[in-house]
Amino acid sequence: MDSMITAAGRALAAGDPLGALKRVALRDDPPALALRGIAMAQLGDLVRAKVLLRRAARAFGPREAVARARCVVAEAEVALASRDLGWPAKVLDAARATLEEHGDGANAAQARYLEVRRLLLMGRLDEAERRLARLDPAPFPPVLKAIHELVVAGIAMRRLRTKAARAALTRAEQAARQARIPALMAEVESAVLALNAPAARLIASGEERVLRLEEVEAVMTSAAFVVDACRHVVRAAGTVVSLATRPVLFALARALGEAWPGDVARDTLIARAFGSKLTDESHRARLRVEVGRLRRLLRTLAGVNATKRGFALTPRRARHVVVLAPPVEGEDAAVLAFLADGESWSSSALALALGASQRTVQRALDSLAAAGKVQWVGRARARRWMTSPVPGFTTTLLLPAPALFD
Repeated sequence: MDSMITAAGRALAAGDPLGALKRVALRDDPPALALRGIAMAQLGDLVRAKVLLRRAARAFGPREAVARARCVVAEAEVALASRDLGWPAKVLDAARATLEEHGDGANAAQARYLEVRRLLLMGRLDEAERRLARLDPAPFPPVLKAIHELVVAGIAMRRLRTKAARAALTRAEQAARQARIPALMAEVESAVLALNAPAARLIASGEERVLRLEEVEAVMTSAAFVVDACRHVVRAAGTVVSLATRPVLFALARALGEAWPGDVARDTLIARAFGSKLTDESHRARLRVEVGRLRRLLRTLAGVNATKRGFALTPRRARHVVVLAPPVEGEDAAVLAFLADGESWSSSALALALGASQRTVQRALDSLAAAGKVQWVGRARARRWMTSPVPGFTTTLLLPAPALFD
């Protein structure tokens, strides 16, 4: 390898893409194409980066399997940055195996981290944790140690283990400083800001206040009866009742929780649960049926008692009832939560991450665009959606995750 390629590689490792381009910008040999692709990725031109990396992979000869595998790993990183979650995982796995076979442990580890980060974005936390447990960051360079700790922190934040998340971010900050890569230090700083930002609203006894993730964790583990509007569950005394697939019952539970210790009028419950402004006897009959269903589901945690004007919630063991509400609400809040990371997403990637149909996601995006909350660039299949982060809030609790503390 010639001196210019070596110098460009060192510049990229130090987070200096412009310094790398000065050395290889006019060259079209495979190593130079690969380095140019990585440089363009660091500069944010992900489309051009992908083209250059594919050209480099095709240009490397049959005996240069390691070089081709490194190009595949770099392209997978570009795909992750551009939120192309449908990128073929088998191709990355084959490249990782080639790198391990030839002793390139650092790039093989990078391939594993890319897959773990992809799983984290999709909310598949159990699988991400299992794969992360197989990786020991001790022998890796500082940049990979920082990435490892960022993934640890991301999983911990999604599981509301804030002490573990804070400790991991401290280690990530130390590793990023050792790596001396500005973009990596900025990513760590962004994660710290998300951990410290308000994450939810607590509604109790008619009053409302914002909570950070640490305070949310304290509420979840307290002795209170919690109506969790972030995960659509009800929890008390270590028992969790999921109402994620029962929107009418959850609407009733939330209305009763917000009014506690008072009751809620029947007309109000009908409007909250059924979306009807006008009520008749059929609505009241349906309300009685739905309240009966809610009463059966919550029988071990609370009673739902009739009053003169409506119904009231009576917890059996908890002394307090609180409602945990997300910082932003609405039908499209989950889509907005993904876009709040400041990256550009395709509708197909959002559908994959949310576990919804692409048509459903597209309708949500159109609605958000009409409201001026998101914007798009590109056309047809190349269209990407983005928005600025929600000011002052973290949308961690709106992202898909398994039920907490169940």
